[in-house]
Amino acid sequence: MDTKELLKRVRKIEIKTRRLSDHIFSGEYHSSFKGRGMTFSEVRKYQFGDDIRNIDWNVTAKLNEPHIKVFEEERELTMMLMVDVSGSGLFGTVSQFKKDTITEISATLAFSATQNNDKIGLILFSDEIELFIPPSKGKTHVLRIIRELIEYKPKSLKTDIGEALKYLANVQKKKAIVFMLSDFMDDDYQHTLKIVGKRHDFTGIRVYDKAEEEIQNLGMIRVKDPETEESFYVNTSSASVRKNFAKYYRNRVDYFQNSFKKSGSGIIESRVDQSYVKQLLGYFKQR
Repeated sequence: MDTKELLKRVRKIEIKTRRLSDHIFSGEYHSSFKGRGMTFSEVRKYQFGDDIRNIDWNVTAKLNEPHIKVFEEERELTMMLMVDVSGSGLFGTVSQFKKDTITEISATLAFSATQNNDKIGLILFSDEIELFIPPSKGKTHVLRIIRELIEYKPKSLKTDIGEALKYLANVQKKKAIVFMLSDFMDDDYQHTLKIVGKRHDFTGIRVYDKAEEEIQNLGMIRVKDPETEESFYVNTSSASVRKNFAKYYRNRVDYFQNSFKKSGSGIIESRVDQSYVKQLLGYFKQR
């Protein structure tokens, strides 16, 4: 993609998603996440009605009088976007690829965080960490993130969500608002997610295409695995083939839903041919 075409696409996404973040999501985002980050302010004498969980036992023992720690809301939060750039994102049967929807949702979230004066960071992953952009502020920074989401060419087409979560745990020590965007066609990440979910305010956004839920009866067709690039023929007229495919897909979705619920993390599911606006708003409002 040449520079002119890239800038044109970035501008198009900016106009669409910034309008959403300015007029719809910024207020909902702030209401959902304000006060999630608390920072120590001072120690003062215990007063009737104070939460005993905030008692500073060291100071209390030293002064022989109950004292509590006072916290105040952090005005500056950090959002981390974790985006799956594996080969399965280049799939779509209706209006656009899953990758395009993921880019739009990421941009909307980033602009919403900018309205709140928060920092935004980006991790692009496949079965390895493809790119890490440290958290920073400002429109220029967000536009760089959008450019990478549009034009980045991954080194690998496979997926390893567990490895991406481990990387996040290493680079982001301070509590952050984390959105992971993927189709989550992977497993063996539940344990790591539990650990990460305790430290961060974590949400998984599953983006999918309706054609993935079940195979239509189209006879003998040639298909290509987007993550291995292997081509093979599939007899879609076979009921057992269609049943096994649907079972495999359902198992992956169930694993995603159960893993996130057990870790105490949030879930958003968005189909590419439906508006993600309703899904995001509903999620923010119910928090």
